[in-house]
Amino acid sequence: MTQKPLVGGIEAGGTKFVCAIGTGPDDIRAEIRFPTTTPSDTLAQAITFFQEQQNEHGPLAALGVAAFGPLDPHPQSPTYGYITTTPKPQWKNTDVVGPLHQSLNLPITFDTDVNGAALGEYRWGAGQNLDTFIYITIGTGIGGGIIANGQLIHGLIHPELGHMRLPLAPDDTYSGHCPFHGHCFEGLAAGPAIADRWQTPGDQLPPNHPAWELEAHYIATALHNLICIISPQRIILGGGVMNQQHLFPLIQAKTKQLLNTYIASPAVQKNIADYIVPPALGNQAGVAGAFALAHNHLQ
Repeated sequence: MTQKPLVGGIEAGGTKFVCAIGTGPDDIRAEIRFPTTTPSDTLAQAITFFQEQQNEHGPLAALGVAAFGPLDPHPQSPTYGYITTTPKPQWKNTDVVGPLHQSLNLPITFDTDVNGAALGEYRWGAGQNLDTFIYITIGTGIGGGIIANGQLIHGLIHPELGHMRLPLAPDDTYSGHCPFHGHCFEGLAAGPAIADRWQTPGDQLPPNHPAWELEAHYIATALHNLICIISPQRIILGGGVMNQQHLFPLIQAKTKQLLNTYIASPAVQKNIADYIVPPALGNQAGVAGAFALAHNHLQ
């Protein structure tokens, strides 16, 4: 039996960094979590972790970095490995890959956190045996990764599903929380939008609060658009907001209602509870995605 290569992974979030080494989500040899502060301090902590772990566990074959964005994922670009127009303080136009490569001298694959999570679910989770599906995270922000015909979609840069424009629901006068687009998907349905609209964080609202019907409406509206454009075989919804498990049946019912029998597939009409699902990897989706990016390089 061929031994799986030991790889490193970084889930580079806007709030925290998670660094790990292992061969996959079921074989994590070491892991560390620390707050995302300045680029220099945060990357220095990551570099120290991987240097120490290689001394203890042996050399890594590759490193995958799944980061918040927007970012430049194209290796031929002069700004490959940069986080670009992010509103995250101090991280705009930050070279992430350069310092890591200079210090660790490893092959590095760099992509969005949601593309990484999609790839992790494709390799080990709810996207297995599918060739086209969507992974969306709904938390502090909203982002999505798309696997189409077995490949991550990049294109001009990478998908920005959280910034599609959505029509306001009837009687909704909320101006939206996105500093760029106001009431886009993220501006209407991400965690900060929920907290701003209701003046209470979502995790403190009861399941029968009217916030959740409205939240399900906006998520279902976005899914309607994506189903009609991408024709995914499954949609995976992760992120902190989706820890509210009572949202899933609301979203499933509203998506089916909005599609109004137009998409005739049994996956939507008869089995929607298996069509719109949580991540199979749970809170390991980010680290697993970073590992999957590293393995993709080796393949």
